[in-house]
Amino acid sequence: MDTALLIWNRVISWTGIFRNIISDKDPKCTSAVWTNLHSLFGTKLPFSTAYHPQTDGLAEIMIQTLEDMVRIFCAYGLEFKYVYGLTHDWCTLLPAVELAYETSIHASTNQTPAIL
Repeated sequence: MDTALLIWNRVISWTGIFRNIISDKDPKCTSAVWTNLHSLFGTKLPFSTAYHPQTDGLAEIMIQTLEDMVRIFCAYGLEFKYVYGLTHDWCTLLPAVELAYETSIHASTNQTPAIL
């Protein structure tokens, strides 16, 4: 229940209820927590096939992009104005990284991820 509550508070309350989460059959995504969440919200959990380049490649590109963005924030000591002053704490910077990613136009779709 703690995990489901965390997902509700940190993900769903910010982004909305997801229609699909594509998983590679990782046990973390097939656990009772995810099964119950999907049942509760009426969403689906489709699975990709093993080594499916179309889905795996897109996920890997997104992960690499986010890693690069966090690395740039940390490497160049970019300061972010936080409620209590300036910070270099990358955990505090993650919302800014997320906003930058979600509002940037991607060349492959000519749309922002937030629109899609």
